[in-house]
Amino acid sequence: MRLFRLLKIQSVAFQFGLDEFVLSHSRLKWLRVIVKGLTFWRRFDKPRGERLRLALETLGPIFVKFGQMLSTRRDLLPQDIADELAKLQDQVPPFSSKLVLSTLEKVYGQPVHETFFKFDAIPVASASVAQVHFAVLHDGTEVAVKILRPNLAPIIAHDVALMDTGAWLAEALWADGKRLKLRQVVSEFARHLDDELDLMREAANCSQLRRNFLNSPLLLVPEVYWDYCRSGVMVMERVKGIPISHVDKLRDQGTDIPQLARMGVEIFFTQVFRDGYFHADMHPGNIFVGKDSRYIAVDFGIMGTLSDEDKNYLAQNFLAFFRRDYGRVAQAHVEAGWAPKDTRVDDFEAAIRAVCEPIFDKPLKEISFGRILLQLFQASRQFNVEIQPQLVLLQKTLLNIEGLGRDLDPDLDLWKTAKPFLEHWMSEQIGLRGLSSRIQKEAPNWAVILPEFPRLIHQALAENRNHALENKMTDLIIEEKRQNRLLALIAILLAGLLLWQMIH
Repeated sequence: MRLFRLLKIQSVAFQFGLDEFVLSHSRLKWLRVIVKGLTFWRRFDKPRGERLRLALETLGPIFVKFGQMLSTRRDLLPQDIADELAKLQDQVPPFSSKLVLSTLEKVYGQPVHETFFKFDAIPVASASVAQVHFAVLHDGTEVAVKILRPNLAPIIAHDVALMDTGAWLAEALWADGKRLKLRQVVSEFARHLDDELDLMREAANCSQLRRNFLNSPLLLVPEVYWDYCRSGVMVMERVKGIPISHVDKLRDQGTDIPQLARMGVEIFFTQVFRDGYFHADMHPGNIFVGKDSRYIAVDFGIMGTLSDEDKNYLAQNFLAFFRRDYGRVAQAHVEAGWAPKDTRVDDFEAAIRAVCEPIFDKPLKEISFGRILLQLFQASRQFNVEIQPQLVLLQKTLLNIEGLGRDLDPDLDLWKTAKPFLEHWMSEQIGLRGLSSRIQKEAPNWAVILPEFPRLIHQALAENRNHALENKMTDLIIEEKRQNRLLALIAILLAGLLLWQMIH
């Protein structure tokens, strides 16, 4: 099975001329000449990025999904390849209705009509990992049922193992292989796939995001029906809306398109700066718009989180950025340990200034947050800055939101829309409001500790006294031993002197 799959991959790679990625290594120059001589008849009229995209599409859904994930690592990839991989669409034929019904019967241990009052065996959406069907519960509730593709785990295991082998070869033979950290990228991809193969985890993600935006005028997140959820099946509220990419239909519905674009920015920054928990796969296929013009989110397999340390890092960098204090931006990277300690801060500062300074001479609406982040990643790469995975997810999501917003409203001023949220968030993280917020957050812990404080102080002092007494006793013992040794030496000398007197 694996050998056949490997031969298939090699055949597709040869068909689309992907051997040039490996043969570009200087040590394989002799082999490049031989291969070129044997394949003189091959002619490629498409650039390397497009050929790579077509090859991944030919190899199937898992490779397509890998290409999608790889396209987000613009901190690692050349721009031409990243731009082309971003075009990948995860359109996969659905698995059969018979298999759907048998899978549900196996999961629930009973016929489908006993679990659902109605179940539509024709899927409304199909992707590489799962597909979605509409159904009705026995109480009349309309639901969407997400079902994992059967027997997917061994297929994924085989393909990921082959990807890892290919990444190892590329790192060994391709000139840029080690810098791109391809095996690390494959490992990250496998981790995301493992998360997506457990729909209970996705249901928990959905439930958390819904709780964060409960009764929000901005975003509707479907309710999860936990009694029907299993690791291979997720049942949630059926939501009705127009795909956000269908702008003409949205206008016919009476939706204010520029306002919709601004709402998208507000939703993103609210998730990131208020909650530290964000939907990290907000491409147009996962977003709908309801009749009330609220966003509707679906597909919660990939979520991003930001720790307090991440927020502090972002706060410092944003604040320094607004003040044009590029030296502080560079120093923050070194202090966080993301840049090597021996980094020349002045050189790093100069590289950051070259990226950021030109934007202050442009109208605000011409500034692209996403492009700035990409350029900063590229500058950071020159100084061996360690890119944090959670911030890469943030960058990917920001690019999605910015692209979506500009598709809806080309005049969208992302900077102007985002700035109030950034300023509010920075005041929460830094300064008096931040201090007050942290005090309130820690107050419950202090309420527990304060009554015990006198006892803890007494215990610490007692321990210190005991420790001091132990040290004193140790010193006395050492001093006593030293004095004993001295007395013994004196006694020996006196005995020797007495013996000398007796002899003479």
